[in-house]
Amino acid sequence: MNTNQPILTQIDLDRVVEMAWEDRTPFDAITTQFGLSEQQVIEVMRQEMKASSFRMWRARVQGRKTKHTAKSPLFDEESDPRFRSKSQRIITGNKLSKR
Repeated sequence: MNTNQPILTQIDLDRVVEMAWEDRTPFDAITTQFGLSEQQVIEVMRQEMKASSFRMWRARVQGRKTKHTAKSPLFDEESDPRFRSKSQRIITGNKLSKR
């Protein structure tokens, strides 16, 4: 990994992987919350996942409009729905609410 990558706890790494798996969460959301670029997210996914799972994820994500804010018709600067999972608390901090 890059030396300028932020140091993440295991909980943060788990959340990055979870966000990367979500189809509607753009890479920009991960960058905003964790300071990781798209390439760094790919490196994290490669390290944290089995090789076959990584290949499956990479094939699914590559070129997907919803993972890239600039390409997505869902995101524009005026409405900005702020990429929140339904299981994520209203107030950020990336803590899942109790179920």
